[in-house]
Amino acid sequence: MKLTFLGTGTSTGVPQPRCSCRTCASSDPRDKRLRASVLVETDGRRLLIDCGPDFRWQILRVGSPDIDALLLTHIHYDHVGGIDDLRPWCRDGHDFDIHCTADVERDLRERIPYCFAEHPYPGVPSFRMRRVERDKPFEAAGVEVVPLPVMHYMLPIIGFRIGPLAYITDAKTVPDSTVALMRGVDTLVVNALRLREHLSHMNLEQALAIARRVGARRTLLTHMSHDMPPHAEVALPAGVELAFDGLEVEIKTCTASAK
Repeated sequence: MKLTFLGTGTSTGVPQPRCSCRTCASSDPRDKRLRASVLVETDGRRLLIDCGPDFRWQILRVGSPDIDALLLTHIHYDHVGGIDDLRPWCRDGHDFDIHCTADVERDLRERIPYCFAEHPYPGVPSFRMRRVERDKPFEAAGVEVVPLPVMHYMLPIIGFRIGPLAYITDAKTVPDSTVALMRGVDTLVVNALRLREHLSHMNLEQALAIARRVGARRTLLTHMSHDMPPHAEVALPAGVELAFDGLEVEIKTCTASAK
C-alpha cells in the first residue's frame, strides 16, 4: 500500500493569507500546506480521500494518475471544494463514484446540482453517489473500507480504515468504539491542529493521546494550521511525525484488517 499526502493543512492552508508568523514565513517547504487530502493506492486501485479547493494543483503535482473513487469525511468546503475538478475522471459517460454519508450527499446535491441532472453543456462532471453508513464496512472500487465515526465538535463525521491504514481528520473526540476499530493498524494518520486547545479539532497533545491508544507502528499528523510551530521545531515521541505535502509512505500490508 502506498499513501501520498496531497495536502496537510487546515481550512486556510499555510501560509495563511495576511499572516507573517514564523510558520507562514518559514522557508522550509514542509511548512507549505495545502488543504488536507490523501491518495491511497492498494490492490491496483487508487482511492482519493477528500477533494478540497486545492485538488487541481495537488493532483497535477503527482502526475494526474487514474483515480477509482472518492471517499468523503464530511461536507466542509476545505474537504469538498474541488469536486468539480474531477471532471477529467468522468469521461466517456463514466459516472465517478463518491462514497459519503447521507448528510454529505444531500448537501452536495444542493451545492452542485448541475452534476446530478441533465445539463446543456458537455463536459459537466457526472457522479454516482454511494451511500455510506457510519457503522457498516463497504467496498470502494473493490477495496474494503471501514468507516471510523468521530465527532468534529458537534458534527458527526467519519474517517476510514483501509486494511493497515487508519485515516482521521477534523476530529475533536474519538469514541472508544472507534479506537477499537483502529487497533492493529500499521499506520495511523490523525489531525493535530496546533498546540493550544481548539473548539472543534484536536490539538497536538490530544492527537498524541489517540496515537498512544491506537498503538500503530507509525503515526503521521495532518490537518495542521499556521499555529503549529515550524516543522523542524516540533519535538515528537518515537514513531510519530508531522506529515507534509508530497510525502509518500509505503505501508506494510500484512496487518490483520478490522472486523
